[in-house]
Amino acid sequence: MTNPKLLKLRNRYSYLIRPLQLILDCLAILFIVFMVSDEQFLNFPFLVYILLYWILSSVFTGYYRVYRYTRILRVLLISLRHFIVFIFGFFAFFGLFREGAHIGNQFLILTSIVLVTFSLKIITFYFLKIYRKSGKNYRNVIILGNNNSTKRIVKLFDNKRSLGYKYLGFFTDSKSSDKIGAIEDSFNYILENSVDEIYCSLPEFDKEQVKRITKFAAINSISLKLIPDFDQLYSKVRDVEYYDDALMVLGVKKLPFEFLENYAVKRAFDIMFSFLMCVLVLSWLYPIMWIIIKLESKGPAVFKQKREGLNGEEFVCYKFRSMRLNKQSDKVHASKNDPRVTRSGSFIRKTSIDELPQFFNVLKGDMSVVGPRPHVEALSKEYQEEVDDYLKRHAMKPGITGLAQVSGYRGEVKKRADIKNRVRMDIFYIENWSFLLDVKIIFMTVLNIFKGEEKAY
Repeated sequence: MTNPKLLKLRNRYSYLIRPLQLILDCLAILFIVFMVSDEQFLNFPFLVYILLYWILSSVFTGYYRVYRYTRILRVLLISLRHFIVFIFGFFAFFGLFREGAHIGNQFLILTSIVLVTFSLKIITFYFLKIYRKSGKNYRNVIILGNNNSTKRIVKLFDNKRSLGYKYLGFFTDSKSSDKIGAIEDSFNYILENSVDEIYCSLPEFDKEQVKRITKFAAINSISLKLIPDFDQLYSKVRDVEYYDDALMVLGVKKLPFEFLENYAVKRAFDIMFSFLMCVLVLSWLYPIMWIIIKLESKGPAVFKQKREGLNGEEFVCYKFRSMRLNKQSDKVHASKNDPRVTRSGSFIRKTSIDELPQFFNVLKGDMSVVGPRPHVEALSKEYQEEVDDYLKRHAMKPGITGLAQVSGYRGEVKKRADIKNRVRMDIFYIENWSFLLDVKIIFMTVLNIFKGEEKAY
């Protein structure tokens, strides 16, 4: 059960907080360099370097990963770690990268940046607490279960209004006059009342119930927090979080792309890589392919097809046409010796040249260079019924190539195991993404093109 309208409303404007903090810090750094430096108009390379290094070091140190429940001591430790890394990088400019370069008032610039940005962080931290205490920027929360641990967290939400949690009530299958309803009633309630977070008391549920709740929360982009018993404290897929120093909950581990900095790194790479491919390859290849395709069969050189992308939203996917025009293209995968494939189309598909126009999709923002391959709606509905967790593939943008494809799971789906293995690889990629993994997949894709792939037909 999903509510598309709810997905768009999720988190309201909270997602803007970190980007605004980053922009504010960058503006402060710009202002300091121009005001304090002796060579204001000769420092463009230094300015570009210091801004980029600030952004990269903040990703590395998790400088902006401060949550509404984060304690001030944790903020201070994160800040200390970030500034140590930043200071090393600041002086590296004058030694490793710009030997002999001189920027006036180096220590004054560095000290000013550290003091101003740290002050902004502390001011923002306490401003948000005051703002949330006034009833703004809150998150709607419900609790599944009813025991001493859940009562403690309800008490915390009531006493610490600055955390910004609006407690709506609890659901339990046990007898209680205060409950909103039974556990089964909670699913509709969550969708109808824009619930942002679910707190689930683990001791009251069996493994299958927890699995169902986890799946429901993932599909609807709802944050799930688990209130554990001691046997479940060290699960690798959980993040231990502390509320008010003493109260421990387990947060379902966030996907890499739920962190803005990871999304920014991937998007920046997508744009640069796709732009180079369009300029260096497609600029001369497109006219050649247009002539070859048009000479062999009637129809457009570029085939356009609606496919499912991020959050299941449709977009128009581009490919060099490798088949004769037919009415089965949206319903049936290409198979070995498929009569619809043209002579030139066989070569185009074997070398994956047909996928190259999708770099325009990447520039438009519909796709990524690496990610789960997008499916047409008819096939997607069929796979949803056959494969558990299929919808997790929609948690990120689809890709031109992906981990499943370079692992041998591409082409025609002959049996259920084919799509199950493909989805398994896609979900592994989404949950374990890194920039180096993307580079590895691209490298393997290029190798496979030159080797030739058995299933590329």
